[in-house]
Amino acid sequence: MTTVRILGIDPGLQTTGFGVVDATGHALTYVASGTITTTHLDRGNLPARLKVLFDGIAQVKQRYQPDVAAVEIVFVNVNPQATLLLGQARGACVTALVSCDLAVAEYTALQMKQAVAGHGKAAKAQVQEMVKRLLKLPGLPGKDAADALGLAITHAHVGAAMNRIAQATSTARKISGMYKGGRTY
Repeated sequence: MTTVRILGIDPGLQTTGFGVVDATGHALTYVASGTITTTHLDRGNLPARLKVLFDGIAQVKQRYQPDVAAVEIVFVNVNPQATLLLGQARGACVTALVSCDLAVAEYTALQMKQAVAGHGKAAKAQVQEMVKRLLKLPGLPGKDAADALGLAITHAHVGAAMNRIAQATSTARKISGMYKGGRTY
């Protein structure tokens, strides 16, 4: 049975979480997790903060050699400025991944919570606890790392099925009007 190494990314401008999981069939094995932070930089220096994220993701990719990445899809929230900044942070992360020729799958927070905790309205603490249980960790991972690990777990559970659906139907993969199950490039 083939093992697939999955890198999960929970993008954020101040703190980006990452999590690496090996999936062999239905068995999941924890490899690594952590965060990339830009809090040491001036908040007004957006280009420098984006470079830290880009370089950090590239280093994680180089160190752990994942086969595929799963990144959270960002939606508009109450504050449009915060949404734009988060979108730029996410863009830096995705660009770092694709510049390393890594396939990127995308999932919403709701999809990740549903796959990991069983319902889309799960609280951060519930996601942390379920990630701990699913990966048999000795303690709770940090919130951002837990979300990233949750994205990797989500891809391990549904990524293969989504790929089979995409190959079987001509309408499953489009550039515009992406289907509800998420996006894969």
